[in-house]
Amino acid sequence: MSVSMARPDPRDFLGVEKLLSDEERMIAHTVREFVTDRILPEVAGWFERGEFPRELATEFGELGLLGMHLSGYGCAGLNAVSYGTACLELEAGDSGLRSFVSVQGSLAMFPIWKYGSEEQKQEWLPRMAAGEVIGCFGLTEPDAGSDPAGMRTVARRDGSDWVLNGTKMWITNGSIADVAIVWARADEGVRGFIVDTKTPGFTANTVRHKMSLRASVTSELVLDNVRVPGDAVLPGIVGLKGPLSCLNEARFGILFGAVGAARSCYEAALDYTLTRTQFGKPLAAFQLTQSKLADMLIRVNRAHLLALHLGRLKDAGELTPAQISFGKKDNVAQALHVAREARAMLGANGITLEYPVIRHMNNLESVYTYEGTNEVHTLVLGQSITGIGAFK
Repeated sequence: MSVSMARPDPRDFLGVEKLLSDEERMIAHTVREFVTDRILPEVAGWFERGEFPRELATEFGELGLLGMHLSGYGCAGLNAVSYGTACLELEAGDSGLRSFVSVQGSLAMFPIWKYGSEEQKQEWLPRMAAGEVIGCFGLTEPDAGSDPAGMRTVARRDGSDWVLNGTKMWITNGSIADVAIVWARADEGVRGFIVDTKTPGFTANTVRHKMSLRASVTSELVLDNVRVPGDAVLPGIVGLKGPLSCLNEARFGILFGAVGAARSCYEAALDYTLTRTQFGKPLAAFQLTQSKLADMLIRVNRAHLLALHLGRLKDAGELTPAQISFGKKDNVAQALHVAREARAMLGANGITLEYPVIRHMNNLESVYTYEGTNEVHTLVLGQSITGIGAFK
């Protein structure tokens, strides 16, 4: 069989897009166009000012991006690869915007869809899918990050009601959320609660002075004798399996999303070095530059192939939590390497918001940590390989 002599597309070197179905490819192009037209002209300003425009929620809803991998209740019911591909294109715009979509769909909507009563699903999911109601996910605490079993937030029964007390930290969307999925210790184990953020005793304090995910809202949640009715509890789950299953859904979106951030940085470096002239020729004509571009190209395409493979496994019902850890750990690490390399290749221009690289690089430092630190995913893989847990 002959080998084609055509030059591969430097922006999709292995032709990964050809491996997508027509519907998956259409979703990729639609989200990419939205990011190009709506996000990229504004995102540097949002990042610099530390703001997330709330109207984006309904715009995401109109595109069908919120809870798109869930079925019914106004959700699109698309496959896992479609969801992952949308996350990839969103994060090519900004990690914070992909975080919003991930938290809304995988951390706030998914537990209601998976573990909620029919009444809870009907009440919340259609409005959340439309972006009319914004959700957040309250698991992490000031003293319980990687060890959620150490949470101190408690829920006690009081007649037919529940009363919640505790503090949650590093909560995406917290200060703009209309509803919070709060996980707390009860007598029978960890339970999830749907909490209207207007409930007395509920306070959300925005985290300031952060240098990463600035186009995303991060908050502290304080629950001071927050009283919720008995039907606010998610009836379908007791124990840490509940929140951990939600995190797996979010981590799946991250392992795709990181590819988008890496691709954006690689393309910025490619465009810059092709047009920037030093010593009488483009930077791209130097051997060291080409070596760096080739390395970045390999990392981006390899990460994309891994994400697509894991997406196909998820759609087949065969994806394990350890395999999600594999993808999240390695793809974020590859994306960080590409971002740091691109930052250096752009020289002084690499630290300005005129280019996307420093924004992606700073954002990826958070992505490296959240939804399971790199070290936690390492131990998940270690336990899967050996059968021995080494978390304690």
